[in-house]
Amino acid sequence: MNTIIFDMDGVLIDSEYTYLESKTCILNDAGYDKDISYQYQFMGTTYDYMWSAMKKELGLSLEVSDYIDDMNQRRKEMIDRDGVKPIKDVQKLVSDLHESGFRMAVASSSPKADIEFAMESLELNQFFEYLVSGEEVENSKPAPDVFLYAASLLDVNPESCIAFEDTKNGSLSAKAAGMYTIGFENPEYPKQDLSAADEIITAFNQVDINELKNK
Repeated sequence: MNTIIFDMDGVLIDSEYTYLESKTCILNDAGYDKDISYQYQFMGTTYDYMWSAMKKELGLSLEVSDYIDDMNQRRKEMIDRDGVKPIKDVQKLVSDLHESGFRMAVASSSPKADIEFAMESLELNQFFEYLVSGEEVENSKPAPDVFLYAASLLDVNPESCIAFEDTKNGSLSAKAAGMYTIGFENPEYPKQDLSAADEIITAFNQVDINELKNK
């Protein structure tokens, strides 16, 4: 295997808290008494998917686009405050993988503009051949669409790819695409069901590049 596809949120960048907090505050402000844990089920999915699901379940009064705009504004304020934060050790890993000859892409549920901004901010865009967004495919994770599309752009068999994912929906998506899946269980975030993954790590300095070549 010489191709690696990374999820972005929670894998390359420390951004999950911006989604969890902003969505919880929006619901609370609208009078819905939902704890932050309610949002865990949506980790790894597209904006439209998560807000459409909440609108249907809770009977939200506004349009899905209104909630997405509100969430984006709140997230922007957090990112303006905190900057784009990388997951510990992932920048070195990506650079080392590139030096070792791996081809790489990003397959994220986030909008394309967000992916491009984050990768440019962390100076990682130079290492990825493609940045693929959930906007570009029909079905959100846990469907395999975004990973399959990334593999098609790279012109590789999905079964020859390694995927890094941190959520239940994401790991299910990567496995459904036929990829060898490494689950990243970040100790700082709510524990996700990563049982679909082929193996689980808790830090990126645990990754042995020579072992990856022999998967």
